Amino acid sequence: MIPTKIDSTSITMISEKSIESVVNWFEQHKQSFYTLGRFYLNNQHQIEELFYRSILNVHKELPRFKHDTSFDRWVTSLFIQNCRELSQDNGIHAGEESDSRPELLKALDQLKDDEKEAMVLRYVKGLSQQEAAQILQISVDQIKGNLFSGIRSLREQTESGESFNGCTEYHKDYIDYLERTMERPKRVDFEVHIYHCEKCQEDLATFQDVRLSLLNHTDRMEAFHVPSGFMENVRERLADKENRRRQKNKKRKKVGLVFASIFTVLMGIGFFTGLFSNLYYTWTEDDEELRTFLQQDLGQRVNLEAESDGVIVKIKGVIADDIQTLVFYEIEDTNEDNQHFMNYDDGVIVENMYKIMNHDTYPKYSPPDLESDVNKREKNIYQGKISLLPLKTDNETIHLKINKLLKINRDSYVESQYWGYGNNQYQTGEWNFEIPVTKQPSVEYALGGQTEIEGIPVRFEKLIVAPTTTSLQYSINREQTEKRLEFLNFNDLEVNGKIVKVDMFGGIPMNSQQDMNWYTFQVQFDALIGEKPKELSVRLQSAYLTFEDDKSIELDVTQEYPQTFEYAGSTISIDKIEVGIPTTIVISNYEVENRAYESLQINIVGEDESMAMSMSMETEGVLVDKNGVTYDINTTPFSYEEIEQPRHFETVQIIRLDDTNMIPKRLDIYGYNTTKYLNDIVKISLE
Repeated sequence: MIPTKIDSTSITMISEKSIESVVNWFEQHKQSFYTLGRFYLNNQHQIEELFYRSILNVHKELPRFKHDTSFDRWVTSLFIQNCRELSQDNGIHAGEESDSRPELLKALDQLKDDEKEAMVLRYVKGLSQQEAAQILQISVDQIKGNLFSGIRSLREQTESGESFNGCTEYHKDYIDYLERTMERPKRVDFEVHIYHCEKCQEDLATFQDVRLSLLNHTDRMEAFHVPSGFMENVRERLADKENRRRQKNKKRKKVGLVFASIFTVLMGIGFFTGLFSNLYYTWTEDDEELRTFLQQDLGQRVNLEAESDGVIVKIKGVIADDIQTLVFYEIEDTNEDNQHFMNYDDGVIVENMYKIMNHDTYPKYSPPDLESDVNKREKNIYQGKISLLPLKTDNETIHLKINKLLKINRDSYVESQYWGYGNNQYQTGEWNFEIPVTKQPSVEYALGGQTEIEGIPVRFEKLIVAPTTTSLQYSINREQTEKRLEFLNFNDLEVNGKIVKVDMFGGIPMNSQQDMNWYTFQVQFDALIGEKPKELSVRLQSAYLTFEDDKSIELDVTQEYPQTFEYAGSTISIDKIEVGIPTTIVISNYEVENRAYESLQINIVGEDESMAMSMSMETEGVLVDKNGVTYDINTTPFSYEEIEQPRHFETVQIIRLDDTNMIPKRLDIYGYNTTKYLNDIVKISLE
């Protein structure tokens, strides 16, 4: 992915000067636009014609340029129009070099035009969904649909003969989830479903593999080097047309030098602050966690600052390793006594993420810490941290863009960090940073040994001791189909007699599958700074299980409801079926005492045995502790962490079918999920 930039000064110069300034702008951005042109055209001559037409077009339309939009986006829109015209006249199928066209471009050529353009703008040009929608003059939902269908078409090309049967009602969420633009409550529901549904796991995994393969290829699109003399040929054509010399501003300072200067200054700051002693950080750094890292010579202090509408955001330090990139920050509201924090899923964007960061994992969620001394003492200052993806290489510069901060309302704050923060309020603005980062080394230890949980084999494979966290990699055998262990929850890890607590937000499935019969996960614990493991054991907390138990219930929309049926030792009610737009089906079971299942895996089948093309589901439920005490999630104030062995039971499921012509004929239940609490201590050997 090759994003481009332009500052307000260069826009002004282009607006005020002749066609030469337009040519110079294209000179600075030639790599990005040359790569974009290669997705439409086949050879150098055609792309020279494309640049020639686009430069003339931009110069002609400059008086109509509105400064309320991005100049780069405006130029891209005109450039795309010329790409379409030239590709229709003498495009990729007419060039004499088509046989040597890269495989990725050949694959994209097979897509529909709207699919291809959405994918090129999003993953090659690096535009956001909103920016791509503006350029193509379509809605963001259409962009998402085109991205989904495009990736699916690529998958069908690469996975010929394979079938993918993920739940269709969740297809619309794939793009938002994988691009991490999904709101947290919806993401939690989506991830819960993915954990429960093996078909969706396989569907999403292969979908993600194709998407990552595309991103990895587009990260290397700079291999489409602009040929020597390319812009000179374009300039000569323009000179012949206009019959005049253009030698103004040859010594104009380029934007790249500005970025290089900023990078040098920031690296210098990080270098010199790293030389101070532990005593220096004791006196000068009030963030205790960041101070500990700096005193151990781990990470960098950067001291960057940006202000928008009276809210000052400071980037204080950064620690990067193979697991994550931790950014420590401070936010000060100079207008009112408000505290704000950052949420990676909501208003925080790494603009060059696809280029510099590893996508084989997911960023950890960092809940706000309201109990630190600074955050309790100050009313308008908040100190926190945010976890970003790990870097691909040892040294990079993170382009961090922040346009939204979450406001902390202590009065309505729910003590449980898992269930949320009440009604979210936001502070909008624009805070941009370029953060130089050096990745710290991690140490990996190979593990041996295997155990069984509920009769299912589990093996522990790798311990990664990183500066910011300790990661344990394990795999679960999936050869059994009638009973599956979906994932494990852990209490703590003991290393050399030292106990480190589990990070409740740090357990993740791995994108890569090590073995077709084994599914790999990583669970993260607190950091083990300075420890070399010799003795190792882990204490398990719970196992989340899936039981296959098929049952079909015939539905008749002409009958009266509610009606009941028996399943897994429980009586379940079909409360109502309402046919319309949408068709709504409600099932319930409020009896949770000694109930075998916590949630059901269900689907609706139509009269012609068809599946719903679009199906949504809402659930209601309760928490039940070890002693059978029930907590209503929506009405009962409680602290989740204080509940002993909580289990979440779904009591109501509301299914909506958006297909206008579908009459529900049958309710199919594939199986159910449940949680079993453990108190096992497993000793693990180091190889």
